[in-house]
Amino acid sequence: MHILVGQGNPDAKYLRNRHNFGFQVLDAIAADHGFGPWRGKFQSQVSEGRVGGQKVLLMKPETYYNETGRAAQAAIKFYKLSAEDVTIFHDEIDLAPGRLRVKRGGGHSGNNGIRSMIAHVGAEVRRIRMGVGHPGDKSRVMPYVLADFAKADEAWRDAMIDACSRALPMLFEHGDERFQTEVMRLAPAPKHDPKQA
Repeated sequence: MHILVGQGNPDAKYLRNRHNFGFQVLDAIAADHGFGPWRGKFQSQVSEGRVGGQKVLLMKPETYYNETGRAAQAAIKFYKLSAEDVTIFHDEIDLAPGRLRVKRGGGHSGNNGIRSMIAHVGAEVRRIRMGVGHPGDKSRVMPYVLADFAKADEAWRDAMIDACSRALPMLFEHGDERFQTEVMRLAPAPKHDPKQA
């Protein structure tokens, strides 16, 4: 079994926020791949299904963004899995809008959700870092990520969500680099302001 975790906040008011990019991807995966209904378990909304030959649990933690790791840890213990069996989808301000990078290991780069995952699960979780750009000043980061995507961003955001879902079988069958390449082929990043990340 593999666990896919989305980072986000559970209340309806956060639904379309940049910080809920991970939840948005998981919703698409559940719909596109015929997963079962969402239900409450492991302090999360979870949905089960298969991608190719891989059994997959989708998790949208209800612990709020900064405590993502606590919910993921509960599922890992229950299924007797390890950090290597977990992939987390999250927004990334250090990547330009529409860029995507897959990473394992390393630090949290100031992302409190990833900090929680490292603390509770381990550094070797696979991170699908989905670029949302940087607002330009550190003091503006929190209101920026807790705001909805701008209208101008919706086309590339929707394309990336669709590409992550469509390319998911490649993640399990061919690995991180092939998945990353396929997502960027399906959803090329938009031209962006050079002042942004």
